[in-house]
Amino acid sequence: MKKAVEHAISIMWDRYNEPLSLDAMAGSAFLSRFYFSRLFRSTTGTSPGRYLTAIRLFKAKNLLLETDMTVTDIAYGVGYNSLGTFISRFTRSVGISPARYRWLAEQGIPQLHRPPLAGPPRRATISGHLTLPALDVPVKVYVGVFDSPIVQGLPAACDILETSGAYVLRDIPEGEWHLRAAAIALDDLASGPSLRRPLAVGAYDPLFVVAGAAIEADLQLHPAGSFDLPILFALPELDSHQPGGNGRVVRRADRRNAAAARVLHGAKP
Repeated sequence: MKKAVEHAISIMWDRYNEPLSLDAMAGSAFLSRFYFSRLFRSTTGTSPGRYLTAIRLFKAKNLLLETDMTVTDIAYGVGYNSLGTFISRFTRSVGISPARYRWLAEQGIPQLHRPPLAGPPRRATISGHLTLPALDVPVKVYVGVFDSPIVQGLPAACDILETSGAYVLRDIPEGEWHLRAAAIALDDLASGPSLRRPLAVGAYDPLFVVAGAAIEADLQLHPAGSFDLPILFALPELDSHQPGGNGRVVRRADRRNAAAARVLHGAKP
């Protein structure tokens, strides 16, 4: 049955700019709407609709960074028929608006900071040992804790490693949280953001945090596969970006048309 989910995900990547419905995706797998939705969620950890949204926003981020397309054109180009809906979902998932995301990337802001929560501090710590699979290249590993199983917005806390080892996430508010990690090749970090793909990913959830707790959660990363969602949080895109300048502007202008075609119709990550 996993083949049916894999087939549906392939359709999402190939036809994300079309108005795909749950009925159409279930029909392509010759399954009922209810059974397909349940199977998809049990396999990927999320619903078909949210998975499709993640793909669309992943493509939108690439277009924002690698082309001069307007936000409106990008919204319609990745499958939205409402600019307002696109901006709202992008902002909720990435943590900032599409226009600001593009501006921050061009300015080389080191990283985004989550605003402090109001009220007296009631914080906890999550720590543990992170283990990478065998990889042939040097990597940077991002660890973050999120309030949703799908990585969206900014993490409540984050840590960055360069190899297997201990991580620590501090000042985490009370509540239910989801731990996520992604390993990115250093060569990819030095190249254009649209070329960056996680080599390995890991997850641990749910974590129920209470004030003053010290929670231990070890993370075992595995090579990124077809069932893994695109990584949507902003840190990998922005933390190592060099400030903009004439050189970057020229390179971006030279490749904008080819990049737009590649992102809209190109290969999966």
